Amino acid sequence: MNFPLIANIVVFVVLLFALAQTRHKQWSLAKKVLVGLVMGVVFGLALHTIYGSDSQVLKDSVQWFNIVGNGYVQLLQMIVMPLVFASILSAVARLHNASQLGKISFLTIGTLLFTTLIAALVGVLVTNLVGLTAEGLVQGGAETARLNAIESNYVGKVS
Repeated sequence: MNFPLIANIVVFVVLLFALAQTRHKQWSLAKKVLVGLVMGVVFGLALHTIYGSDSQVLKDSVQWFNIVGNGYVQLLQMIVMPLVFASILSAVARLHNASQLGKISFLTIGTLLFTTLIAALVGVLVTNLVGLTAEGLVQGGAETARLNAIESNYVGKVS
């Protein structure tokens, strides 16, 4: 390991400890996440300014930083499903009137369909604005050629 890589990792660890010190403050989680986001953006811009985007030191540093980043994201993913499940169960358990369940179900499905519609419209709009097409896709050609080669090699040999 070279000195710039070690220096980057040390600065990253110092930033993590500085972020960990916010647990002693009475900040909301949103404010802590925003402070961490701003610190990360500033640190990333500083690294790109110092080393450039194609630097090997930067690539090695990012591999080390990803240990913490990927761990954080995977922990969030692990927490989300049980939390959503418990929230849904709690909401259903608090219902005293069974007729409310149908109204809530209709509202939930309607919201899901509406957000799906928005996502589809955004996808179509961006596709048309950028001009994305399937013309440049070559994947499939190699697979078809390989399949034809396999078929021609084994025709009559396998029954």
